[in-house]
Amino acid sequence: MTMQTLPRRLGVAVLTAVIVWILSVRLDTFRDYQIAEIAVYVPAVAGLTVLTGLSGQISLGNGAFMAIGAYTTALLLLHLNWPFIATLVAAAALAAAAGGIVGVAAARLRGPYLAGATLMLGVALPSLAFAYQGIFGADQGLSVTFTAPAFLGASFPLTRWQAWVSTAVALVTLVLLANLCYSRIGRNWRAVRDDEVAAALDGVNVAVTRILAFVVSAVSAGLAGSLLAIVTSLVAPGAFTITLSIALLTAAVIGGLGSLPGALWGSLLIVLVPTYVTDVATSHGLSSSVGSNIPIAAYGAILILVMLVFPQGIQGGLVRLLRLFTGPDQKTRSSRDAPAPHVTPSASEAPAGQHALLARGDDPPEPPEKEGTP
Repeated sequence: MTMQTLPRRLGVAVLTAVIVWILSVRLDTFRDYQIAEIAVYVPAVAGLTVLTGLSGQISLGNGAFMAIGAYTTALLLLHLNWPFIATLVAAAALAAAAGGIVGVAAARLRGPYLAGATLMLGVALPSLAFAYQGIFGADQGLSVTFTAPAFLGASFPLTRWQAWVSTAVALVTLVLLANLCYSRIGRNWRAVRDDEVAAALDGVNVAVTRILAFVVSAVSAGLAGSLLAIVTSLVAPGAFTITLSIALLTAAVIGGLGSLPGALWGSLLIVLVPTYVTDVATSHGLSSSVGSNIPIAAYGAILILVMLVFPQGIQGGLVRLLRLFTGPDQKTRSSRDAPAPHVTPSASEAPAGQHALLARGDDPPEPPEKEGTP
């Protein structure tokens, strides 16, 4: 099934890349920057929707994995002048190692205990920047220099190049995650999510499956952190607070848990809602302290609204609306219209009434006794 649907996924990725290219050429610099920001958060939200939606594990610390990817990229570019592709691989590797350690520690935790453990990670890890100020730069952070290739010309907008690079990494991540979700590993995740005991009886290693989900989610967040470093040109602990982790989880829920296209809708929410709400607050003369808290309230209001209207998230709601207009898909229509199995008995078989009793699982009727039989 994975190899059969791979051309379709690649086609969708290529079509999306063409659309982004057209938009980046036609829109101004600020919109290009917003496209880059949206593409930055897509891998992180997609990894979280795999972790929570498919394997059933809650994480409030994916912002910490983004910090690992961002600081890795910043340090390698600043001190060793590595190519960006190499820093991307290194960021993913370090994030995978951290995700494996957290996954092993959290393999026996469930529900609120798992959420609390990952919450502690999200709060504690960014504070290392203050403990090792000479390496991580404390509050000031680390400056990241990222330029467009020379063959594009000196006047080529940097924001457009950032949008292209971020979109390419996001699309590759989505294609790889889609193939993984529909492979045997993805089926194991669903089995563990639905019933761990049944999955273990079926031969699934529950602990390894849960750890692998954490590693995949951490790698996705690490890639997002690496992209965030080159887009914002600054890596500081203030960008990786617990608010970021909560925003990622909110985006995954609103977009649709377990749905990779839902990661796009959630990323749009993360980028566009704060900008729009801040503009509205400024236009109404609200102070900066009040305006900074409005995006959090907006997230909550949108979350409640989406859960009431579309319990399965925005992507689930769109699919449901599409089915209302187009009817059920081919698989549903085929199963519904399939002819019923032939159950009419032949002449040599039992009578129709007795056959019906046997079909329901009842005992066959006893033959009537002859008169005069003792």
